[in-house]
Amino acid sequence: MANTVFLPSYTIGGDAYKEINKICTPYGKKAVVIGGKTAISKAKQALVDAIQNTDLEIIDFVWYGGDSTYANINALAENPKFQEADMVFAVGGGRAIDTCKTLCDMKNKPVFSFPTIASNCSPVTAVCVIYDDETHAFKELYFPKKSPIHCFINTQIISEAPYNFIWAGIGDALSKQYEAGFSSRGDELDHTNGLGVQISKNCSTQLIKYGFDALNAVKNHKPNHALEQVVSIIIVSTGLVSVLVMNDYNSCLAHSIYYGCTMLKVCEEKHLHGELVSYGVLILLLMDKQEEEFKKVFNFNKSVNLPTCLKDIDINTEADLNTVLDKTMTTNDIVHVPYKITREMIYDAIMQLEQYNKEHK
Repeated sequence: MANTVFLPSYTIGGDAYKEINKICTPYGKKAVVIGGKTAISKAKQALVDAIQNTDLEIIDFVWYGGDSTYANINALAENPKFQEADMVFAVGGGRAIDTCKTLCDMKNKPVFSFPTIASNCSPVTAVCVIYDDETHAFKELYFPKKSPIHCFINTQIISEAPYNFIWAGIGDALSKQYEAGFSSRGDELDHTNGLGVQISKNCSTQLIKYGFDALNAVKNHKPNHALEQVVSIIIVSTGLVSVLVMNDYNSCLAHSIYYGCTMLKVCEEKHLHGELVSYGVLILLLMDKQEEEFKKVFNFNKSVNLPTCLKDIDINTEADLNTVLDKTMTTNDIVHVPYKITREMIYDAIMQLEQYNKEHK
């Protein structure tokens, strides 16, 4: 059976939008920009400037609806400007871009991504998170046939976004190296999966090397080499892994713990996805007895104020911890693993991390 892989392509830099005309015009002349309200306000002038004196025309700027739900996707499909456009420019964060990817896959229309924050790899992946129309809770994953045709990563715009987005983005991306390596351990990998796992091996290493300086760049709203390296890891490297490997390798215990934490209202309301995942990375490394890697991530988390203990993520009672563990043990993320993960193993790792914090204040 044929194996077809569409790899993401991207342009990154403070002047990334200068390449829009050259890359997008083969797909038509009319583009509709769809995204979040804040994201559109931040990117609008740069987009307009980039296509001046070209054959491209932006025919409208359209709000995506506020969440990646089928209701919003269907409403956009009926929008006359979407129907008139030759292509879609998806602007914003993960939910806006996932909405556009799903919409364009369903309607067979080219989509280009323009992330305005660096919080995850959605701008280059072929997977979309869909939420329930009414409750806005997670509903399902939608898998487009391919990633966006091209991703334009404007590091100046990203450097001006709220600090917490890239801070949590680093926390989420920290997991890719360890989860992909752990989930695939012992498997005989074909070329595509092997390539994805190989790419993952450098993700955490680069984040730890450049993360502190990149976050300072965001504080000062001045993109630098470190920021470009970190954004490349968050969006591109983790996205390449996601595209290449089977879904079982894309997440593991760190994400299971995240899902467990979302059972607590305080965690869901006060803490970002990547923030909670970064805590789960420490638990995975301790459980798997990767002591040297654990120390590296622990020290890095400390240096940038990512969580290292239960108190940091507002889990303060045994009852709360039990709620988290109950959900953690039900997730599919810990099914395809090299050995059975038990509740006791996770609990012991959590207690070990609590003790380590006391010894390394």
